[in-house]
Amino acid sequence: MSDVVSGLHAVTVHIRDAERARGFYRDVLGLRELLFDERSNRLVFALPGTSTLLTMHPMAPGEEGREAGTVSGIVLAHPDPVAACREIARRGGTIVLPPAPVETAIGSFVRAVIADPDGNEFIVSNRTD
Repeated sequence: MSDVVSGLHAVTVHIRDAERARGFYRDVLGLRELLFDERSNRLVFALPGTSTLLTMHPMAPGEEGREAGTVSGIVLAHPDPVAACREIARRGGTIVLPPAPVETAIGSFVRAVIADPDGNEFIVSNRTD
């Protein structure tokens, strides 16, 4: 066990428009919505297969973190990224980079990049290691 980190509780993404983000994460990605607070424009979604939460809200003046539309590198798992991207596109989502094979020294997998309405990018991958 690490002396510094013991797990991942939540990932927070800054957004501009809570209703548009809500539609994307709920209706396009199919995530289960746990909270939508209209007054604060805060959203919380469950990430399947994990206890980690995906939270989002507009960035407040002076708030630290990455601005809306600048997040990248968060990897979402799916056993078939090709099928996942086909469904994301059918539901109106944006595919930034279509699924493609990736070869590494420790194995191969398929990876694609999608974007939410603000331009925050997420990787969809079937990597298991």
